[in-house]
Amino acid sequence: MDIQEQRQGNITILKPVGRLDSLSCREFETRLLAALDDNQAVAVDCAALDYISSAGLRVLLVAAKRNRAGGRLALAELRDNVREVFEISGFSAIFVIHPTVAAAVAALG
Repeated sequence: MDIQEQRQGNITILKPVGRLDSLSCREFETRLLAALDDNQAVAVDCAALDYISSAGLRVLLVAAKRNRAGGRLALAELRDNVREVFEISGFSAIFVIHPTVAAAVAALG
């Protein structure tokens, strides 16, 4: 898995590319939690995320718990197969999912 990162103002945009599974989730978790710990808002661009396993969902759940202060984490552009996993697992009720990265950035700004 490749994780692309860019900054837009005070918002970090992380874009996981490929599969977010037990083999790749540690690096993503490290980068996501570090950004949140630095009091940065984080948008996760899921447009290139082909697959998410329960290990990947756990990473997002850990980030959501750390983000209880709220408003600093947003997800965007989930592919249909990834969105289905979110709906089946109930994660679509935990996260606000934006149709575009621009919408996620605007919500965080």
